[in-house]
Amino acid sequence: MRAGRLVSMMLLLQQRGRMTADALAAELGVSVRTVYRDAEALAAAGIPIYGESGHEGGYRLVEGYRTRLTGVTETEAEALVLTGVPQAATDLGLQTELAALELKLSAALSPQQRDRAERARRLFHLDVVAWFQRSETVPMLATVANAAWEQRELKVRYRRWKEPREVERVLRPLGLVLKGGRWYLAASQGTGPVLPYKVANLLAGSKTDTPFERPDDFDLAAWWADNLTAFDARRYRGEAVVRFSPEAVERAPDHLDADTVAAIAKADRDEHDWAVATIPIETEWVASGDLMKLAGVEVLEPPTLRTMIRERAQAALDLHK
Repeated sequence: MRAGRLVSMMLLLQQRGRMTADALAAELGVSVRTVYRDAEALAAAGIPIYGESGHEGGYRLVEGYRTRLTGVTETEAEALVLTGVPQAATDLGLQTELAALELKLSAALSPQQRDRAERARRLFHLDVVAWFQRSETVPMLATVANAAWEQRELKVRYRRWKEPREVERVLRPLGLVLKGGRWYLAASQGTGPVLPYKVANLLAGSKTDTPFERPDDFDLAAWWADNLTAFDARRYRGEAVVRFSPEAVERAPDHLDADTVAAIAKADRDEHDWAVATIPIETEWVASGDLMKLAGVEVLEPPTLRTMIRERAQAALDLHK
C-alpha cells in the first residue's frame, strides 16, 4: 500500500511540478503528517525530492529529473495504446516493440501482479475481425501511420466505388481507426471536410515533405462516432415489411445487420409465430440479396421488392434445372 503511494507521490510531482503538502495529502487521501514521512522515505531511497518553505513553498523534484519505466523507449511508448489489440500492432509493424514493452511492464510488476497478468492473458483474448471475414491486406498502413505521426501530407492513388474509380489525392492524415478488422484513415484535403478513406483501397502513396497543422479541436473518436451516424442516415433509403419464421428470427443475427435484427426483435408475432417486422433497407437490390440468405422469409411490402426476390429466386432455379 505504502509503496504504491510513494510511486504516486513521485509521479504527481513529476507531472505537476511544485505541490504543497496539503495538496499532496488531498490527492493521495492521507494526512499531511503522512506526506512528510513519505517525502523523507523518497529522499532516503535516492529520489531527488526537496521541500521549500514559505508562501510559494512545497515539494519538488530536482529540475530535469524524470523517472523511466524500466527503460521504455519512444517507439515502445507509441505501442502502449495497442497492448490490448496485438493484431493492430502487427499491422502497424510495431509487434517487436509491443513484445519488448510487455516484457518491461512485466518486469516492473511484483510476483503476485505478474501471476495475475499472466492468468488474465490465458483467460482473455481479443479478436477484432468479424465472423466470416479475414483481415485485409494493408500494405500502405505503415506509410499512412508514419505520415499521420509526423503531420506530413500524403500523396496517394485511391480506388473508390464511383467513377472515375481511381483518383489521385493529396491528403492530410489526422488519424487511423480499426473497425471490424478494417483500417480507415481520417483525412482532409486541406480546407475541406475530414473524410474516411479505406486504407486497403490505397493503391500507392508516399509521405511528402510538406508539413501541416493538425486542428486543435479535432477529436478522432468523436469524428468517427459522427461518421457512423451519418453513414447509417445515408445508407437506409427505405423500409420493407417482412415476415420471418422462428428459424429465420434465430438465424438473423448471423446474416443481417444490427438495425434489422433490432427491428425483428421488437416485431409482433402472427398466428403462426412468425415475426412481422418493418425493417430499414438500403436499396431493394441489397435487401433482396440479404433476405435471400435466410430460409423462411416472406416480403409483404413493397411489391417491387417482393417481385425482385421472386425473379432472383427463379433465376437461381433456372440455373439448377
